[in-house]
Amino acid sequence: MWLVREFPGVTFERYCDDAVIHCGSEEQARQVRDALAERLASVGLELHPDKTHVVYCQDADRRDDHEVTSFTFLGYTFRPRLAKNRWGKHFVSFLPAVSKDAVTAMGREIRSWHIARRSDKSLDDLALMFNSIVQGWINFYGRFYKSMLYPLLRRINDHLVRWAMRKFKRLRRREKRARLFLVSVFRRCPGLFAHWRFGLKPDGWTMGAV
Repeated sequence: MWLVREFPGVTFERYCDDAVIHCGSEEQARQVRDALAERLASVGLELHPDKTHVVYCQDADRRDDHEVTSFTFLGYTFRPRLAKNRWGKHFVSFLPAVSKDAVTAMGREIRSWHIARRSDKSLDDLALMFNSIVQGWINFYGRFYKSMLYPLLRRINDHLVRWAMRKFKRLRRREKRARLFLVSVFRRCPGLFAHWRFGLKPDGWTMGAV
């Protein structure tokens, strides 16, 4: 309410104690930041000294050089990225994609599953155990610049290959054959795993990738 009253020309998003405030110029951004710092101080709070930045949203139309040209909010990093318009022409736009910290956290979660050690489970069991988690990641982080999720989700296929080599004696120490086994399963049941449905095939190819 204070922002609406004092700075009706800016818009903002907030989640818990994180916020992004949109300003029309660097001068306005610094004015809002300083006024907000005073407002918070009046109620015994303060802006986080390391996380509070004035960010220049660099793109094809805003080409100046500034010290800070990216920020992270809700697990997404917003920065200049290559995009394609309706006519197929590439240009630079200021876009979100899954952040490095979010990828690191998801990778740590995948490793904690110890898929390769679960030789007592079937592929159907593994799908039931982990699909809801992976689908949640896809639903949240796959909305923008989904290709940034591809390297992470390919790791699940690598874990499944190692699972197959432990599960079946005929595939022991035969990585190529184990991967071909997963390919055969994919052909019969392409929707078995959430990341398969997203396009990450076990043969390494990505459906719909550009």
